[in-house]
This record gives sequence, structure tokens and C-alpha cells, in this order.
Amino acid sequence: MKNDKPHAVKSIRNQFALIIFLIVTMCIGLCIVLNDTLLTQYYMMNRKKVLTAAYQSLNTASSEGSVDSDDFRIKVQRISSIYNISMLIIDSDSQVVVSSENESKRLTYDLQRYIFGFVYEENESIEVLDEEADYTIQKSYDPRTGINYLEMWGFLDNANPFLIRTAMEGIQDSVKISNRFLAYVGLLAAAVGMLFTIMATKRITSPILQLADISRRMADLDFEARYEGEEENELGILGNDMNRLSEKLESTISELKTANNELQKDIEKREQLDEMRSDFLSNVSHELKTPLALIMGYAEGLKMDVNEDAESREFYCEVIADEADRMNQMVKQLLSLNQLELGNEPVSMERFDIVELIRNYIQSAKILIQQADAKVIFEEEGPVYVWGDEFLVEEVVMNYFTNALHYVAGDPKQVRIDITGKESVARISVFNTGDQIPEEAMEHLWEKFYKVDKARTREYGGTGIGLSVVKATMEAMNRDYGAINHPDGVEFWFELETKS
Repeated sequence: MKNDKPHAVKSIRNQFALIIFLIVTMCIGLCIVLNDTLLTQYYMMNRKKVLTAAYQSLNTASSEGSVDSDDFRIKVQRISSIYNISMLIIDSDSQVVVSSENESKRLTYDLQRYIFGFVYEENESIEVLDEEADYTIQKSYDPRTGINYLEMWGFLDNANPFLIRTAMEGIQDSVKISNRFLAYVGLLAAAVGMLFTIMATKRITSPILQLADISRRMADLDFEARYEGEEENELGILGNDMNRLSEKLESTISELKTANNELQKDIEKREQLDEMRSDFLSNVSHELKTPLALIMGYAEGLKMDVNEDAESREFYCEVIADEADRMNQMVKQLLSLNQLELGNEPVSMERFDIVELIRNYIQSAKILIQQADAKVIFEEEGPVYVWGDEFLVEEVVMNYFTNALHYVAGDPKQVRIDITGKESVARISVFNTGDQIPEEAMEHLWEKFYKVDKARTREYGGTGIGLSVVKATMEAMNRDYGAINHPDGVEFWFELETKS
């Protein structure tokens, strides 16, 4: 069995925000990993270029003989300060020619050791990175200070030994600081991005939620909902297409309901055809006997001059005219009823406002209401939309209403029209104060020519066919109908579908 229990809705806004937060967090994490794995190598490459540039400056100055000049010494100090390196040039007698350090004794000592290949310190570590004819680039560890160095040493073109050194501890600290900074800034950026994403996606999710609501209502066959967004993007196109789909579905359902009613009637048509013809001829012949006998009798009386005075002749003529009119009305109603029962009367299922139909009919029946001296109560404000053949439904309302006016009694005389149960099926009821219908007569009310009070029915000109027309009409639309006795009167009702 299908589970129709609604599932928890996951917000697209929150999903977008979470995705942005995860992407930013992943990017920050990737940057931290790259810092740890690649930044040191990149720094080593950069520092090697710095050492090479410093070597070229020293070599050029020594070749030009400007090593001892004040300008060169200032240049050496500037390079040392900018790139955080130490530089030393000595002569063949181990005397300092140029030094960026005030205390150059340690640099001189280390340079001599490298030239002669001596190792004086325990746990000293030297890793040669690049070795050329004039210089060597190496990474060394000084156990005395616990510092790693990147060094270049060798001989200038004038044969003077040189040493260029830079500490590597700074890059490791820089990597740690950079990672911490990225973590703090990244978390802040992710939080801000998440907030802005929630705000920005509202513009996207609002029409999506509206479309979801429309689709849900369409699934419940409610086609009143319309997309009202003005977006000129894919969402706007989708919304307009859903509007067209809603209109098309409503039209198609209307056609299907009409076709379904026609199909149901066709299934029963063959079985009922012969029985209805026989019943029709029997009822017509029976009901026409009385008016035909009256017409023939009074016509014969006129012919034989039974009453010679003008007043009697006029009375005879009025009786003949009344009975002929009654026969005409009966034939018209019988023809209409016969068409409905045979299924030849087209039933067009439409969606219309039953409240407006009833109000319009009450307005048109003001004269009948005044003649009956009745008070009509209809308090529904509507609208209430129902499915049915609007013309035939109006005929049902007219039959119930005129029937109520003819039988209304009591003090005060009241006719009340109500509409109840509007969610899927609306019940329209017409109640009139007065006498109850005998219980034994209730089951015969819908039969053709059946009259509870034949004298009174004939008094107001009734034919006994009105409720039969109601029955045929409601059965043609496959809807229920009936009558109920109340302590103070009688209620006639019928039902129409409200849900699409």
C-alpha cells in the first residue's frame, strides 16, 4: 500500500549554504596541505635564485675592481637586509674583503672548513643541492645553534673565496603562521559565505517553493493556482509552462468528465430503451385520458348548445383552453424527460458558481414569491464552484423551488435554500415550512405522474412530472438526490461535485 505520509522537506537554501561552506572549507584545507608540502620547496627555489643573484653581484664587482668601494659595501648591506642573507668575501690570506656581518669570524671559519673539507662539529649535517665549477649550493645544519642554513660558497672570477648564507627557520615559521591565518580567515569566509548564500538563494528558492506549491495543488486537481513570478530565466519559463499545463488539464478533465458521463449512459442505454418506451406510452395514454375526456365533453356540450347563455359558453371554452394548455405542458415535459432518460439530451460537465445561479433564479422568481406570500432565505455568500450541466442544474433548482412555493404553509411561510459540505461534494437543499409528506408516498415521489395531493396539484397546474425530471437530470450527471421530512416542513436536496 502506498504511503501518503508527507516526508520532511529539506531546504534548498540550507543545502546551498552547506555546499558553499564545504567548498570553502575544502579549499582552505587544500591550501594548508599545499603549504605544508610545496611551500618549503618553492621557498628553497626562490632562495636559491636570491643566492645566485647575490653571487653574480659579488662576482661582477670583484671583476670590475669595485669590491673595496663604499658604494659596493652599501649595496652588500642593502641586499643582505632585503633578502635576510649573510655575505663574505676573503682573500688568499683569509683576510675579510667584504662582509655583511660585523662579526665575520664565524663565517670565515665555516668558509675555510668548506674549502678544505673539514668537519669539526658533531652531528653536523651538510646536503649538497647543486654543484657547479665555481660554486656549490648546499643545505647545512649547525648543531651549535640548531639552525638550518641554505648556503652558496666557492670562488669568484678573481679567485677570492666567498660564502653566502641564509637561515631556513623563517620559512617553517611562515608556513605555520600562514596555515593558522588561512584557518581563521577561511572559517570566517565560510561563515560569511554561508550567510550570504542563504540570503542570495532566497531569490531562487522563493519561486521554486511557489512552483512546488502549485504542483502540489495540481496533484490534488486544484487548478486555480497560478504562477505569478516575473523572472525572465528558466524558472519563469517553467512557471509559465505550469500555468499553461494547469489550464490544459482543467479543460481536459472537463472533457473527460463529459465523456465519462456519456460512456456511463451508453452502457445502460440499450437495456433501458425498450422499457422506457413502453413506460412512456403507458403513462402518456393514462394521463391524457382525463384532459381529453374533458375537452371532448365540453366541446360536445358547446356543439349541442347545452348552455345557451354567453357566460356558460365562455366557461366551457376556458375549461377546454386550460386542459389543452395542461396537455401541451405535459407533452413538453414528457419529451424533455424522455430525451434525458434515453440519453439523447447532451450533458455538458462544466465548472460554475452554484451560488450565483441560485441568486439569479431567486431574482427572476420575485413575482411567484410575492404570489405565494412567502419569505425566501438564502444566506450563502459564495462563490461555491461545482461541476455539472449548468442549464440542467437550473431546471432542478426551478423544480424544487416552485414545488416549495406551491406547498409552503404556516406562519410565517418560509422557503430556505442552503449549501453544505463544500469540500468535495456540495449538497444544495430547498426547505419549505408546511405539511410533511406521508411516509408511504416518499418512495413514489420520483415516479412520473405521481401526485401526493392530486386535487392540489391540479389546482396550481402541476403535471406530476417535475420530480421525475429532477431524477432523470441527477442520474444523467451521476449525482445523488432525495427528500427529507422535518417537524416543521419538507426538504428536497441534490448533490454536485466540487473537487476537480
